[in-house]
Amino acid sequence: FVTRISRMRRSRRFVLLVLALWLAVSSARAQAYERSVQAYAQVQASPPRITLNWLGLYNVTGYQIWRKIKGGTSWGSPVATLDASALTWTDNSVSTQVSYEYKIVRATTNVGSGYSYINAGIQVPMVEARGKVILLVDDYFSAALASQLDQLSLDMQADGWTVVRHDVSRTASVPSIKSIIVNDYNADPANTQMVFLVGHVPVPYSGNLTPDGHSEHLGAWSADSFYADVNGIWTDATVSSTGATDPRNHNVPGDGKYDQSTIPSAVELAVGRVDFHDLPVFSQTETTLMSNYLTKLHNWKVRAFTAVVRGLVDDNFQGQDGAFASNGYRGFGPLVGPSNVFDLDYFTTMANQSYLWSYGCGGGYWDSANGVGHSSDFAANNLQSVFTILFGSSFGDFDCTNDFMRSSLASGTTLTCFWAGNPNWYFHHMAMGETIGFATRLTQNNGNGHYEPANPNAGMVHIALMGDPTLRMSMVGPPSNVAGTVNGNAVTVTWSAST
Repeated sequence: FVTRISRMRRSRRFVLLVLALWLAVSSARAQAYERSVQAYAQVQASPPRITLNWLGLYNVTGYQIWRKIKGGTSWGSPVATLDASALTWTDNSVSTQVSYEYKIVRATTNVGSGYSYINAGIQVPMVEARGKVILLVDDYFSAALASQLDQLSLDMQADGWTVVRHDVSRTASVPSIKSIIVNDYNADPANTQMVFLVGHVPVPYSGNLTPDGHSEHLGAWSADSFYADVNGIWTDATVSSTGATDPRNHNVPGDGKYDQSTIPSAVELAVGRVDFHDLPVFSQTETTLMSNYLTKLHNWKVRAFTAVVRGLVDDNFQGQDGAFASNGYRGFGPLVGPSNVFDLDYFTTMANQSYLWSYGCGGGYWDSANGVGHSSDFAANNLQSVFTILFGSSFGDFDCTNDFMRSSLASGTTLTCFWAGNPNWYFHHMAMGETIGFATRLTQNNGNGHYEPANPNAGMVHIALMGDPTLRMSMVGPPSNVAGTVNGNAVTVTWSAST
């Protein structure tokens, strides 16, 4: 009898332990969900209407919806206030050929507010001329990769860009690189939109900040936002900070590292960087890694390969108030549909399965994120994700040996990466054909908290994109078998249609 009672007690303790663990995991996962409304849009042309749909949650008290024209600077008043049971809302006051933006906010009794942003439109005209992109090429690659760099320019032209190319030295000064950018911008400010840094183009440093929360990392961080801001005032006179473990982050007056921790004015340009310098975890040379990237970049732009339209979230910060993985849950829903967003392990899943979007976060170091992996995993695996997002301590400061973010671009099909969590990123416009550079500039300019939830790191200088800023989520394949025949004064051109 005593033995049976003992067994019953142990059995009950086991059940209670399992229940406690289930509740803990459920509650932890809710930390990322509580700031996420997983939503998507459906459209109808006649009569014009846009219907928003979303997944429900527990303890909901109601929803509010705002609408503005894409690019508008104010959300105004809500266009709808809905009760707790609502999972859909239809906007019948829309017109065709207009790009709209929606904000959905969910209120709850005890788990905070949730957010979603959706860009939607009906028969919105396609963009033919996208503007100018400044292509700054590290001259280390000018000869070795000449044909691929020419192909890169042709691919961008085919996508509607005018390319302004400069080959620069990796030993040039940061101010000299900035002068090239500013001069090109001032020559045509209405049309100059982006900067693509190919190679180890000199990296600016700025600020006395620690976005990862570590006092030993307080100081100047890698700051490509310096190149994005053509008319802000950047100084090198006041900050004196030498406590960081890595001397790269030390910042004293007159050392060429800037004082500003917050971007001093709204950025005008979207900047992206592809840089494989100082990645000894890979056995290939820097030139080979760049060649491989340019090859897969070309193949994506001509639709030689595609990705399965779904998203993966690997959240190893469960239970933290920052709810960092909400960048995946909130961000992926409008792009791939909430039913196509999965909680799975980052490397073991995507080593052989394709995901258009992916997000991984965990306690980090320069070359790793706990629960996600190590830079060596990128070297050892053929990662099957195109647009990936990573977050953890240290590696958001990207100009370091074996940086985890930069390493992702050397693996498999991956073309872009950014550090989303401090601050949150907003990239919902990509569902309507916008570039990832547009999302970068929008996020850098979110220091006013226009897109919520913001956090104290919004608008700071460390926000950066690894990858080609002109990239879009869905590319249009070119026609093939183009041929021309001359008949007298006439030329007949024939081709096979794009798929």
